[in-house]
Amino acid sequence: MSPEYDAYDSSGRLLAEERAGDNAPPLSISELSGLLKRTVEDRFGHVRLRGEISGFKRAASGHLYLALKDENAVLDGVMWKGGAQRLAFTPQDGVEVIATGKLTTYPGRSKYQIVIEKMELAGEGALMALLEKLKGKLAGEGLFAAERKKPLPFLPRTIGVVTSPTGAVIRDILHRLADRCPTNVLVWPVLVQGQGAAEQVARAVRGFSAMDGSGPVPRPDLVIVARGGGSIEDLWSFNEEIVVRAVADCTIPIISAVGHETDTTLCDYAADRRAPTPTAAAEMAVPVRAELLAGLSEMGLRAGRAVRRGAAQARERLDMQARLMPTPDLLLAPQRQRLDQLSDGLVSGLRHRLADARAQLGQAGGALRPALLQQYVSRAGERLDRLKLRPDYLQRSLSDRAVAFDRVSRHFASLDPDRPLQKGYARVMANGRLVQSVAAAQAAGQVVLHFKDGTVDAAIGDAVALADASPPAPRPARKPRETPPPVQQQDLFS
Repeated sequence: MSPEYDAYDSSGRLLAEERAGDNAPPLSISELSGLLKRTVEDRFGHVRLRGEISGFKRAASGHLYLALKDENAVLDGVMWKGGAQRLAFTPQDGVEVIATGKLTTYPGRSKYQIVIEKMELAGEGALMALLEKLKGKLAGEGLFAAERKKPLPFLPRTIGVVTSPTGAVIRDILHRLADRCPTNVLVWPVLVQGQGAAEQVARAVRGFSAMDGSGPVPRPDLVIVARGGGSIEDLWSFNEEIVVRAVADCTIPIISAVGHETDTTLCDYAADRRAPTPTAAAEMAVPVRAELLAGLSEMGLRAGRAVRRGAAQARERLDMQARLMPTPDLLLAPQRQRLDQLSDGLVSGLRHRLADARAQLGQAGGALRPALLQQYVSRAGERLDRLKLRPDYLQRSLSDRAVAFDRVSRHFASLDPDRPLQKGYARVMANGRLVQSVAAAQAAGQVVLHFKDGTVDAAIGDAVALADASPPAPRPARKPRETPPPVQQQDLFS
């Protein structure tokens, strides 16, 4: 056992005690953690680290938590909400960055970490790697699929432009539209680079898409997202996921005109049409008005020539048909000959008819003598006397009809179903129907007996007793009533 061990443990005490000359009093864990924190922060108050992001997470509070690593070590990092809002890109796992901040410790877990104040991509290669990764993610979701592309309107009445209101881009677009085909333009001013540019561009695109056109501001028929050329860092806002998704979800056809012809952003892939420059976007948006007018004029000339050609051809066909048709004299010659024949026959017919009428008039005039007229009037008076009505004929007819009516009334009275009830009979009914047999009464179980002074409900009792009951004695046959001989119809005018 070492001498030092013997010096401290020779007493074998369980409780610690202060020794004379001891200048190292025990520290608490919090005190030691505070000393370490101050030492680390004083020594490493400003550092720049290069590493790959791993385990990136954005908390609900807006703070960013991640780890920076290389091939041999890992360092935890945190970026507070204020610094996170100033980031020009969205951190992702696997992206190499350069982080600027200060080292500190986290006493709660005995860990040291870097508080990041500024974070940048570590070179253009890292930026392109981030771009390709995001491009593959969005392409896998189908945001760049060709079937999502909408056709551009041929002649939009209103065009919405998302760009900076002070740059040369908007002036180029307006100038080109005025040269080709003047139309209404709505400009949604936004930042096109730097902090907050992506959010403003996405908000503008979604704002145009949400318009319904019912207010004083018309809804655009076409949207142009435009920006001038620049480096990949300058154009990075149009590679942000929030902008790409807003462009892909836009319900209005959209043209992306970001950068020069060699510049390509993810916004170009999501748009319905990509333009190499903002000026080219204006050319895609509208046709040339002069060409439209020339085309309309040419179409009008062609239509006029077509109409005149058709009329000329129809006139030629009509002339050919007219030459083949017979002349009016040839067509009307038979009818004229028949008209002459009928005219001659009409004159001779009228003459014969007039002669016959004169002969008949002469015969009738000879028959009109006073004696003949008086004889005719006398015979008519005799016939009138014979046709006068006689009272005895009327009395006989009425008597015969009264006898016939009385006979029919007695016959109807004999057919009255309630007449036998006056003699003590009863009518048996069940369920609104007349019961005519024992089997029907037994099947009904409950019947109603109708008498002359009312009805009585009755239940069917012993069916056997009803079946064995002797039938009533037959009633003697009634002597048929003598029917009077039918009255012969008489002629009132005989």
